[in-house]
Amino acid sequence: MNQRIRKEIREWGESLIIALILALFIRTFIVQAFKIPSGSMIPTFQVGDRIFVNKFVYGAKIPFINKRLPALKCPERGDIVVFKSPEDRKKDFIKRLISSENESVEIRDGDVYVNKKRIDDPTEIRSIYYYNRGDYGKEGVAVTVPPQSYYVLGDNSASSRDSRFWGFVQKDNIIGKAIFIYWPPQRIRVVK
Repeated sequence: MNQRIRKEIREWGESLIIALILALFIRTFIVQAFKIPSGSMIPTFQVGDRIFVNKFVYGAKIPFINKRLPALKCPERGDIVVFKSPEDRKKDFIKRLISSENESVEIRDGDVYVNKKRIDDPTEIRSIYYYNRGDYGKEGVAVTVPPQSYYVLGDNSASSRDSRFWGFVQKDNIIGKAIFIYWPPQRIRVVK
């Protein structure tokens, strides 16, 4: 093999290694792609939608150690969050954040009440009829979100297994905030 070919192979190899390192860095700390596997978030997401999730905004986890980068902000009511399932940490779920630590949550007549006040904003929550289901979503029963935790619900309340059934999502299990649908092309848009 002549000198010129070896030089080209080395240059290509270096470029590929740098591209791989950048891709892994971006996926680990900044943004990650996910595919919507179920109808629990219809109409916001359809089955098969592919989305980007901002991991940086809530403080991405540092691999192999139990630490996070500093967060730019905390998750807020109405944010659509991706998190590790409380029932099976190998699965990632996506739901809308309803309330945060130390807040009481009650579902009454299809509306969500936080600290005994009906949620009127954001409109995405207000426009959904939430069914009373599960141990944490019974009619007339308010539950208090424990410290370092969140209460989340699917937008398709009739077909969503969410905090009404398994309780709360620990802060440490939050992966990031859904920000953009990138596939299929007719559904490309910023997520609200």
